[in-house]
Amino acid sequence: MQSTKVPITVAVGDGIGPEIMTQTLRILEAAGAALAPEFIEVGEQVYLAGHASGIGPEAWDSLRRTGVLLKAPITTPLGGGYKSLNVTLRKTLGLYANVRPTRSLYPAVFTRHPDLDIVIVRENEEDLYAGIEHQQTPEVVQCLKLVSRPGCEKIVRYAFEYARKHGRKHVTCMTKDNIMKLTDGLFHKVFMEIGQEYPDLGQDHQIIDIGTARLADTPERYDVIVTLNLYGDIISDVVAQIAGSVGLAGSSNIGDQGALFEAIHGSAPDIAGRGIANPSGLLQAAVLMLVHLGQHDVAARVHNAWLCALEDGLHTADIYRPETSAVKVSTEGFADAVIERLGRMPQQLAPFKAGEAAETSRPAARATAAYERPVVAQQLVGSDLFVCWSGFDPNELGGQLVRLAGPDMKLKLITNRGVKVYPNGHDETFCTDHWRCRFVAANATAATATEVGYTPVQFGQVLDLQRRLTEAGVMVIKTENLYLMDGQRAFSLGQGE
Repeated sequence: MQSTKVPITVAVGDGIGPEIMTQTLRILEAAGAALAPEFIEVGEQVYLAGHASGIGPEAWDSLRRTGVLLKAPITTPLGGGYKSLNVTLRKTLGLYANVRPTRSLYPAVFTRHPDLDIVIVRENEEDLYAGIEHQQTPEVVQCLKLVSRPGCEKIVRYAFEYARKHGRKHVTCMTKDNIMKLTDGLFHKVFMEIGQEYPDLGQDHQIIDIGTARLADTPERYDVIVTLNLYGDIISDVVAQIAGSVGLAGSSNIGDQGALFEAIHGSAPDIAGRGIANPSGLLQAAVLMLVHLGQHDVAARVHNAWLCALEDGLHTADIYRPETSAVKVSTEGFADAVIERLGRMPQQLAPFKAGEAAETSRPAARATAAYERPVVAQQLVGSDLFVCWSGFDPNELGGQLVRLAGPDMKLKLITNRGVKVYPNGHDETFCTDHWRCRFVAANATAATATEVGYTPVQFGQVLDLQRRLTEAGVMVIKTENLYLMDGQRAFSLGQGE
């Protein structure tokens, strides 16, 4: 057993956080974990004390010293412009891989899916979780979905390396690239590219909506899933719930310089202080942390004692069922049951084996190889000018913009909420006050299946166009320039274009 205690940072959290953290640390101490906790305060009280990020300088200092955080759920106050501390921690510390393993605990815990055994590898830094939002008109707000090639490459390679290292057989990619052809399309493209380096692993791609439906219906068909941030957040909760309860699942957030371990559920303020919360999710996160720190024997002692308690039917309220449970226990009572069973091995459920590769959370070195930026020829061919206009007839707006386009630019189309409404729109299309007006070079030709159809414009011509619109009283609220990348269109068409 390791004698030197390893410093870790501990955040007790909000809501049920202090209750489940207290019991988790009790179990770890009883099991002989060699840990030296440094406690920090984060979350609701820190927000309310004036730190808009939910974390103060002293907490950052501790995280830099230890490189490991065991965190209970925290509450983000409503209103006031507060940002999620969970997202802040993951992005600031470069914890790009969120890994959520879930397996069935049947027959100890009720589930309709006794063969469920899935690892969801979720991209952790990008997508809609960039949290970049704007209200652009009185009627319309936007949220930017940011997806980068290096971000995709890191998480996809991590998923394949994880599968190979952990004895998994198949990796499934889930996106919505039939709709979001550039963002989700990039993720899918990278998956196919990197997948060629892993011919020993089965691999496929599924659209996220049918993939989620199949996960809920026949989860046994899946092994490792890699997906974008928002989708991964949703489907990992789905999988945890159908396995028995979200209260049973822990997760690791892994980066090159540190790691964060947490339960996947929230702070549940509605049951805080009642002593009924399930500490299992945080305890499983702590087991992942122990393995990450190389304390495999202690991780096995804790995990196997936890399995024994579940086998003996000592269940908290969230998983209690008369047909599978013997006693409904409190948060502290469940921790007592785990401590009493330290050193025992489960009889029905597969035991945790110390040092087993399948339980290791550390990323493989090649999963985060240095990224080299490619040289790409980027050519400006137009601009989408988004305008706030309170009228209702797109033909009226279109006529005005055609007159303002000038000699070098021409109005190609207007869309509203992505649908073409000018020219030749449809009366049935409902329009808001948010209009995308696409301008291209005056001499641009119609695109065909084999020809891009766009010709270069000068940035000064785009600026002159904006000036003319502004001087004419047209409110330009946003611009997105249109580029060809290595001669290929790097922007989406309007629906109906």
